[in-house]
Amino acid sequence: MDPAAYRYRPPKPNYLPRDVDVDEPVVEEYHMPMGRADDRENAIFFNRMKRTAMESNIVRPKGYTVSYHANPEMEKHHFGQTHPMKPWRLTLTKSLVSAYGMPFAMDNYNTRAATYEELKSFHASDYLDYLATAPPEDQPRDIDNPDKEVKFNLGGSDCPLFHGLYDYCSMSAGSSMDAARKICNKQSDIAIAWGGGLHHAKRSEASGFCYINDIVLGILQLLRCYPRVLYIDIDVHHGDGVEEAFFSTDRVMTVSFHKYQPEVFFPGTGGLDDNGPKSEHNPGAHHAINVPLNDGITDEQYESLFQGIIGKINEHFRPSVIALQCGADSLAGDRLGRFNLQVQGHGACVAFCKRLGIPMIIFGGGGYTPRNVARAWAYETSIAIDCQDKIDPIIPQHAPWREHFIHDTLFPTLEQILGEPRANRNTQKRLQEIVQHVHEQLRFVAHAPSVQSQIILPDLGGIRDDVEDRIREENEAKDENLRNTREEGVGDPMEL
Repeated sequence: MDPAAYRYRPPKPNYLPRDVDVDEPVVEEYHMPMGRADDRENAIFFNRMKRTAMESNIVRPKGYTVSYHANPEMEKHHFGQTHPMKPWRLTLTKSLVSAYGMPFAMDNYNTRAATYEELKSFHASDYLDYLATAPPEDQPRDIDNPDKEVKFNLGGSDCPLFHGLYDYCSMSAGSSMDAARKICNKQSDIAIAWGGGLHHAKRSEASGFCYINDIVLGILQLLRCYPRVLYIDIDVHHGDGVEEAFFSTDRVMTVSFHKYQPEVFFPGTGGLDDNGPKSEHNPGAHHAINVPLNDGITDEQYESLFQGIIGKINEHFRPSVIALQCGADSLAGDRLGRFNLQVQGHGACVAFCKRLGIPMIIFGGGGYTPRNVARAWAYETSIAIDCQDKIDPIIPQHAPWREHFIHDTLFPTLEQILGEPRANRNTQKRLQEIVQHVHEQLRFVAHAPSVQSQIILPDLGGIRDDVEDRIREENEAKDENLRNTREEGVGDPMEL
């Protein structure tokens, strides 16, 4: 792949690309070798991983199981030169997670792509058919004509038709659905799917860089086994697609913390008073909680707000499982976000949810400065496996693409990231008003709502089992050495 494809440029507020012949890139271009390392290089890196894990005492956590779900083929896709979404952030995240030796403390799954039938459990057939058959286009249709019509919102600068689009979407959904299945089967207590979290996609429409709503597909899996799901979204953008999908049910409560400036900031929804259906006869009334924020919120404010709201929701709604979307565009220094959050403040949300002791899926999401995305998601992986206090804040010397992090620490300061923090436009009075409003909404939420009258979608188990058996046989035939890697005695499970 041409390294020039990884030159980052900012989008306009409406996501149309800038004039690439005039604008300067935000940072220097990334020279990313996409080819596979040879066996010798893999062996050297594996031994360094193992040594780091042993020196840092990275072992499986006591009393619960964490699983990591990824499809490496996702990383090779490319939205376009000027598009802010860079799947390479998954490569950078994997490099950090692996360099610290964290895979030895988790069950690691190389996930398959979701089938058409699985995607259809939420998305409309005509939309999926168009997504699968629309030819790729080298240039978005709305560059020369911003008013040009696009079908299903596909083909514009927001959601371009790039090469391998359907495969990319299927792999993202596959990872999230596999994570949900492991939670349902009790094989995992915390399942991580950084390739998911695409929360804007609607049933028949792409939106906000999102084509398939893997979160909705994952939650639908969870609802087959769990009575109530709490969906939490800490992306800088409102989680409108997930909220809309479960708008009229009391079995899913959606909570979104996001920047709210409807005139200029996408998607323009998620006001404080948007709390689900207005009719009290609709079961979904009061089950959509929105936390609209302004630019510049700090770690301390965000953590206090998050714990005050989620703690109260946990008391009232009593979720049986959590789906947590960890969009990293809420971090300081993101190309689209404007908060002052650092890795530590972002990770504190994951740590708080983990302390609730409820099964949890952790999704990825937004994040348009890859080095900061990788830092946050690697740190949050360490929280999941309870080794956040064991890992060295200095990025390991053997981490691939280490030079692209610019600063060699996992926790750069705001001054290192921004030079000068952004003006904080969130007053304490306004934050207190938000908390009071949420608590007022929760007064109308019934404790542990009944699920007996709800319709549960048919299971796709038969189709899924056939597909997984076939893929398993193919993978085993390709790599007989996989067993040897799995049997490495690093990171043995601890006793209860």
